[in-house]
Formats: sequence, C-alpha cells, structure tokens
Amino acid sequence: MSERQLPKPKRGATRLCGVLAVDKPAGMTSHDVVDRLRWITGEGRIGHAGTLDPDATGLLLICIGPATKRSEKLMEHDKTYEARVVFGAATTTDDAAGEILRTAAVPAEVADADFARLVLASFLGEQQQLPPQFAAIKKDGRKAYELARKGEKVELEPRSVVFHEIDLLGTGAEYWDIRARVSKGTYLRALARDLGEAVGSAAHLGQLRRTRIGRVAVERAQTLEQLEQLGRLGQGGELMRFWLTRDELA
Repeated sequence: MSERQLPKPKRGATRLCGVLAVDKPAGMTSHDVVDRLRWITGEGRIGHAGTLDPDATGLLLICIGPATKRSEKLMEHDKTYEARVVFGAATTTDDAAGEILRTAAVPAEVADADFARLVLASFLGEQQQLPPQFAAIKKDGRKAYELARKGEKVELEPRSVVFHEIDLLGTGAEYWDIRARVSKGTYLRALARDLGEAVGSAAHLGQLRRTRIGRVAVERAQTLEQLEQLGRLGQGGELMRFWLTRDELA
C-alpha cells in the first residue's frame, strides 16, 4: 500500500510531545519533512519552526504533539547559515532555482579576500532588507511566491533585519563562501542579490545550509533515513531519545 493510500494521521493520535532536530536534505520542502514525520510517528500534530527553501539543506526544528505550541517562540532565535554567493547573474528567485534575469561582468576584485571582507563588513548590524519576490510573506492575504509564480509583480516592503556575524570562508573568481548569523526573517537569497549590487555586478545564492538555530547545532540533528528506520521497525516511540532539551531550546 502506498503512502497516499494510508489513512491520514489523526491529531493527538499519540502521546508524543517534543522537538526534534532534523537535517533536511535538498529537494524537499519543509512541509514535505513534516508530512514524512507524520507517517513515521502516526501523529497529526506536527509543525516546523522556520522554513528552509527546497534546495537548501540543514537544520530544521520539528515540533511534535503539544510541543507545536512552542514553534513561534523557537522561530525568534538567531540562525546561522553557510552559503555560496555566485556572481555574474541575477535570477527571478535570487537563487539557483530561478530563471536568469540578467547577467553582468564580475569585477576582478571579487577574487580578493580582503575586498570580500570589506564588502561583507558593510552589511553587519541592522539593515533594511527587501525580501525576494518568491517569498512566503503574505501580501493582501496571499503568499508572495504564489503571486510571483503567476507573473504578478509583488510590492513588498523592506524590513529590519540584523546581521550579527558574516565570515568569509573562501573566494573564487565568481563566488564567495560565507557563514552568517542572522536575526529572524533574514533572507540569505536577498543578501546574495544585494552583494551583487554592492560589487557592481549581479549575484544569486548558489548553495545554502543552515547549521544552527539558537543553541542547537546541525550536528545534533537526525537524518530522515535514521528516523524512518525507527518507523519501519515499529519503534516510533524511540524518537523520544532524540528530543531536544529545555536548555537547548531556551
């Protein structure tokens, strides 16, 4: 019997209550991960505390059972990402999944680490950031990406975000690898777009991995394969061994 033929898990079908750290693979939406955990546990009350784009990987906090009430508080935590900024082209989505809007020459200085650090330092602190057109932000009751997919121009407002740290991990002739610790609501796709403009070129996000949310590091996370193995063995209750502690979630 396929998963689509299985009965939908019921709300409150189990006594599970806790928060799991999951290492999301590329090619899945955050909602896909939630659905997978519903089948593994048989519990209908499951949600995530902060979306990751489908092509992104890394830390996703999954709230199960009554712990779903904690999701909004968990979303307030700072988040740390490792990303590759690719220069030379801007895209519709500000990442590699979108269509190319325009191309531009890449200044030779991009390959210089000192130049890169100087530009990155100019983004530290509180900034007014314009979210990407393809974002989950609601405009007039509808998600911006739904309107953007229909070709409609979405007028989003800049919003205040904070870049606490931006470290340079490496450079190339057309890319920067960076690590950034940011506040809630910050888009690394938008940072990539803005970095392209800052160096007099164009840019988009080539890769993205979330490595930390608050005190929780991705090394604490389980893969879906590990969690599915427990489900296949009929040991869904064993998930409790992986609950995050109160101190980790504080």
